[in-house]
Amino acid sequence: MRFIIRVVINAFAIWVVTLIPVLGITVKAFAPGETLQLVLTLLAVAAIFALVNTIIGTVIKVVAFPLYILTLGLISFIVNGFLLWLTAWITSGFGWGLGVESFWWGVVAAIVISIINAVFGAILRPQKKKRRV
Repeated sequence: MRFIIRVVINAFAIWVVTLIPVLGITVKAFAPGETLQLVLTLLAVAAIFALVNTIIGTVIKVVAFPLYILTLGLISFIVNGFLLWLTAWITSGFGWGLGVESFWWGVVAAIVISIINAVFGAILRPQKKKRRV
């Protein structure tokens, strides 16, 4: 259930990023002209992004752990931009999906996606029940 919520939040965040024309981030639906196809494409791109982030992102974070310490975590923006660019490269192989104009715009888009994920993560986080003694 948590994965599905994460994918939906990522899809929303990617959609918001595509609405900002300066960033150069686009989504090409698998069948143009229909809203449903765009939503399904966004969900598919978000699922691929979540899988790339889970598998490859974890490996990169383990290998680059010293860089995370040296840069006080700022390297995570570069890593997330790379993962977004990698997702765009994977989905473009299907003929539909995410388009990233350049690596650095991908980094900026990854920052915006991270902010949106943090906001929705804080809102949708399950609250622990306090036990009365």
